[in-house]
Amino acid sequence: MSSNKPQPSHQTVQAELRPGQSIELLKALHILTREGRLNQDSRRKLKQVEHLVQFIEKVLGELSPHGDELTLADHGAGKSYLGFILYDLLLKDAGRGTVYGIETRAELVERSRALATRLGFARMHFLNIAAADAAHDAALPERIDVVTALHACDTATDDAIAFGLAKQAQAMVLVPCCQAELAACLRQNKALQLSRTPLAELWRHPLHTRELGSQLTNVLRCLYLESQGYSVTVTELVGWEHSLKNELIIARHTGHKKRSAAERLHALLAQFGLQSLAATRYARALSPSVVS
Repeated sequence: MSSNKPQPSHQTVQAELRPGQSIELLKALHILTREGRLNQDSRRKLKQVEHLVQFIEKVLGELSPHGDELTLADHGAGKSYLGFILYDLLLKDAGRGTVYGIETRAELVERSRALATRLGFARMHFLNIAAADAAHDAALPERIDVVTALHACDTATDDAIAFGLAKQAQAMVLVPCCQAELAACLRQNKALQLSRTPLAELWRHPLHTRELGSQLTNVLRCLYLESQGYSVTVTELVGWEHSLKNELIIARHTGHKKRSAAERLHALLAQFGLQSLAATRYARALSPSVVS
């Protein structure tokens, strides 16, 4: 049975895109159909990515008010929606700026390389490596200006932060996803903590364990970034009706390392029985160079 639901016209779709945005790219990414239309799911995905691009555009403007060359590394790139759209909208016509997509799935890396070649996006490079290994990969420059991670799952966001610290990134733009590591630690220590403190009631039930683990993960990440010389802003990426994975963390390097942030980070780890993570996830917060 054919549907009588009206399809969006070409003009309607164009009105939802930014000036000069590549239709060919959006079709290749399957955000637009072959007929150049948007469906509900792709409209939501496009809205989310372009909202993030707007935040990144502001960050790039702050770092390079005179249009200097910048390097950007996108962790957990997947199909590289973010990298491609960012390059198309902000870097393609500027003639400067390089994007590195970091992804573990070889088939997605090859697909992205082929698409970049087809579109003539010469300053896009894709590496088939894990985020945890990227800081030491010779294919990447010694310094990276901006680190992004859109829905890099679980500890991949932590790996992106570690990469940014190692590369002395001027900014990090992170949308975390599927934070499971802390929830697993909370579950493991639940019985002991329940006997010690009424605060453990916050994660006694499995749903609360998951939710608290996610919240606590991001709080610790923010404290860690502050302890390493970043100012941190936390906000929504888009409205909750578009995505439940919606927390956006923007960190800008100031060089002012906060001892108080490191102390609070370790106090929280102790409060929740998570001290084992101190030397793995937050190793730099142990450094005596955290001085203020």
